[in-house]
Amino acid sequence: MVLRLQKEAMVKPYEKMTLAQLKEAEDEFDEEDMRAIEIYREKRLQEWKALRKKQKFGELREISGNQYVNEVTNAEKDVPVIIHLYRSSIPMCLLVNQHLSLLARKFPETKFVKAIVNSCIQHYHDNCLPTIFVYKNGQIEGKFIGIIECGGINLKLEELEWKLAEVGAIQTDLEENPKKDILDVMVSSIRNTSIYDDTNSSNSDNDDTK
Repeated sequence: MVLRLQKEAMVKPYEKMTLAQLKEAEDEFDEEDMRAIEIYREKRLQEWKALRKKQKFGELREISGNQYVNEVTNAEKDVPVIIHLYRSSIPMCLLVNQHLSLLARKFPETKFVKAIVNSCIQHYHDNCLPTIFVYKNGQIEGKFIGIIECGGINLKLEELEWKLAEVGAIQTDLEENPKKDILDVMVSSIRNTSIYDDTNSSNSDNDDTK
């Protein structure tokens, strides 16, 4: 408690103010404070600009095929771009769009866009939808084509977040694959089936020997 109070006593009043409050209170500070305030104000301004630059997206935007190159392939340097090619008549596409809208708000430093598939690729087969491409610096860093690769018809938000994080599109705070338990059960089931088959094969060989 004593250390906390001492630390608070050392904090200048202006260090708790917003940029607007600093402007209003300028007459209340002496010359030394004003020099420190200018340095502090510049620091706060740079922090604000950096935050604005980082959080420049924050929504799932609709684009057309003729915007694909500018918005996706030639997007800003080092900015991950997630594009979902979809058809509104396919329920899984609508589910993916819902999830991407939420993830776009959670990860505003990544560009999220969607496009009706016919505006980008003619005669694209429905079996390949949903299709998600992840671009960075003009290169495809990841892709998920079709219902299975996208996570299945019961795809959960966290599962899609993990998939996108695995290909470097976002930096997730999830500590492990949300489907880990399901995968563990599947692996265990396959292993047990294999052991069962091997045992039956061994018993059958013994019977034939007799």
